[in-house]
Amino acid sequence: MITALIALIIIFLLSSVPIYVSLGLASFIAVLFFSDIQPMLLIQRLFAGLDQFALMALPLFILAANIMDGGGLSRRILRFARALVGHLSGGVAMTTQVSSMFFGALSGSGPATVIAIGKIMYPELLRGGYSKSFSGGLLASAGAVSLIIPPSITLIIYGSVTGVSVGSLFIAGIGAGLVMGLSSILYIYIYAKKHNIPRDKKASKKELWETMRKAGWALLIPIIILGGIYSGMFTPTEAAGVSAVYALAISFFVYKEMTFKKFYQICVESAITTAQVLVLVAAAQILGWLLTRGQVPQMIATFIAENISTPILFLLFFNILLLVLGMFIEGVAAIIVVAPLVFSAALALGIDPVHLGIIMIANLAIGMYTPPFGLNIFVTQTITNTNMKQMLPGLLTFLGFNILALLMITYVPDVSLFLLKILE
Repeated sequence: MITALIALIIIFLLSSVPIYVSLGLASFIAVLFFSDIQPMLLIQRLFAGLDQFALMALPLFILAANIMDGGGLSRRILRFARALVGHLSGGVAMTTQVSSMFFGALSGSGPATVIAIGKIMYPELLRGGYSKSFSGGLLASAGAVSLIIPPSITLIIYGSVTGVSVGSLFIAGIGAGLVMGLSSILYIYIYAKKHNIPRDKKASKKELWETMRKAGWALLIPIIILGGIYSGMFTPTEAAGVSAVYALAISFFVYKEMTFKKFYQICVESAITTAQVLVLVAAAQILGWLLTRGQVPQMIATFIAENISTPILFLLFFNILLLVLGMFIEGVAAIIVVAPLVFSAALALGIDPVHLGIIMIANLAIGMYTPPFGLNIFVTQTITNTNMKQMLPGLLTFLGFNILALLMITYVPDVSLFLLKILE
């Protein structure tokens, strides 16, 4: 059955069938024709896969991200970021990277970050003397960092699949996200110096304070979320509700850019996005259950135990597997499929489960803009009106610097875990 299942998935994916259809349809066909499992069990697993308290955070964080975009929070964050770093070499590009990190900390969504920041900053990048290739590569890669910086939808999914504390994952994601973002900023600085890109006039202390004051309400969101989670005031799931309500209140009563009509449209868009994600989660849960029933995790664990004897080799194997997988499979599906397969083996080798989760998410973040099927690539193309050939040189350079950051995250665990150790 397992052989037929994997073969069917590959055939469907190569035929450009949507991922959730590929996973679900392949599972049903394999069960119907190649096993004695009752099909009704798959229906039960579909619903059981979604019956998790942690998953309630997904629609709320998606709603919060859309409210932030529609309520003017993203524009104010951009102005603050530009006042902060615009005067440096590569200032406009650094503004794009820094504001993407800020917005990622608010939204937890890569495509949402690309759209919110890209619409505003892409014309600015071109006017600032940056090439289309560089600008497209920057937007696609900068948006991917939001997968790591909390609150992150992918970290919630990993926590729900493995049972690892989502709060601990959020804390660990801060250091890893900063390292990933700084690696891109390093390349931006080198590029700007090489091409003699002009910089902004340095903002005065008054201008810096004014932009920070206006963005302050938005910047409080990650502090409220992380502070509330770690202090025990609320769970990560409840934090999603808090962030959505807070963003709505700020948009309506402080910035006053939200209307009931706009809010209705935001709710519809959020519902559609949520449905897309949860259908994928449900389909992937069926696949994970069938693989577990077929003893695939045990076989992989045995293979690793017999052939990979050290954590260093395991993590190298893990990174290569995820980088390749990230080229073809969306992050949520990859987590649900891969995490249960390698989790036990990683624990047996003494790898911290929180560190393992951060490595996985960092890999999948890179996969978000890795050709040929990185989702951020397609989102960026719609904003920039460019094709893959035009974007590829910029994508590959940012990819190289981010892989260096990934190696640091992988082999220097304290990059991710130092905040957890401090807070213990």
